Amino acid sequence: MKRLSIIACLLIAVLIWTVTVLPSAGACPFCSENQGPTLVGDYANASMVLYGNFANAKLGGNQIEGTTDFVIEKVLKPNEYLKGVQKGTVTLPRYIQSKNKFVIFIDVYKGTLDPYRGVETQAGSELVKYLEGAVKHQSTPAPQRLRYCFDFLNSADFDVAMDAYREFAKADYKEYSELAKKLPADVLAGWLKDPKTPAYRYGLYASLLGHCGGKEDAKLLRSMVDDPERRKGSGIDGMLAAYIMLQPKEGWKYVQDMLKNDKQDFMFRYACLRTVRFLWDQRPDLVPQKELVGGMGLVLDQADMADFGIEDLRRWHRWEMTDRVIDLFGLKTHSIPVVKRAVLRFALASPEPRAKEFVKSQRERDLEWVRDTEELLKLESDSQPTPPVKSK
Repeated sequence: MKRLSIIACLLIAVLIWTVTVLPSAGACPFCSENQGPTLVGDYANASMVLYGNFANAKLGGNQIEGTTDFVIEKVLKPNEYLKGVQKGTVTLPRYIQSKNKFVIFIDVYKGTLDPYRGVETQAGSELVKYLEGAVKHQSTPAPQRLRYCFDFLNSADFDVAMDAYREFAKADYKEYSELAKKLPADVLAGWLKDPKTPAYRYGLYASLLGHCGGKEDAKLLRSMVDDPERRKGSGIDGMLAAYIMLQPKEGWKYVQDMLKNDKQDFMFRYACLRTVRFLWDQRPDLVPQKELVGGMGLVLDQADMADFGIEDLRRWHRWEMTDRVIDLFGLKTHSIPVVKRAVLRFALASPEPRAKEFVKSQRERDLEWVRDTEELLKLESDSQPTPPVKSK
């Protein structure tokens, strides 16, 4: 039972590490708020999609169930069921009272309607226009589809703006990086300056600006990362990455200075670390990989972040850091389980003689701990991405 309990705890630790350390595949690295399906995703899954308004709502006997007519103004996705509909009205098995118009997504199962999503629209809403255009672009190449969504990112219609953002959030960086070079920098800079722009959008807007902006935009980004209020939101790593895109030397030095300053807030330092990961995984053209390794090495001196740095160096196969990593094991400042476990994981993967000696000594000290860690590394190795080829 003791061994099973240890394995269970370590599995939880690995899951947490996977979420916080490994880069997300197939998703924007600087976006948040990307949960839930997009409108086009629901459109593809729905049997039919209609636009119109509710009428003649009738309660059922239990005061919950009932029926409501839906008066169809526009059919956005047709279905055979509609051929038997009279006067452009379908009856839904729900009690719904609303004076506003809706876009509703409906499943049809054995002749029964099951409305599973409804999006309310206000006067002047762009929702129908946006959805019709998005549907036309759903099979086009990602850059073309995202360029369409870009024009709706700052829509006054919340549901439209959020859906356009989610399209970017679910896209891989490579899918929008080339597109970003052709975007209007003044528009993106305006959105970043606008106090009404939600903080969770800073990362995406900044990363787009990093591809098409100039020196003045670099100053804007620097002012944003220096602003304590702007640092409170997410997307700091997107601003830092964009700053480096526009001013590689100045931006990289700034990140290095922040990484080695343990007086800085943890979340800000962690954003700097995420920026280093992004440069390694996506933009090795901006900073030499040897310098990125040195930047990650700065994290090792900080007990509250050392485990992150060790895991990244292991993922990158930077075995020249073996001595530096193993030396952490004996430090009082780093004598916490999560750091010690990270050191052992690194040593188990490293081919260096010092690592083999370290593992041998740990087997003699606590054989069960080493075996548990080996088992978890074996489970993890099947899902890890292959690291890029090292440059000297």
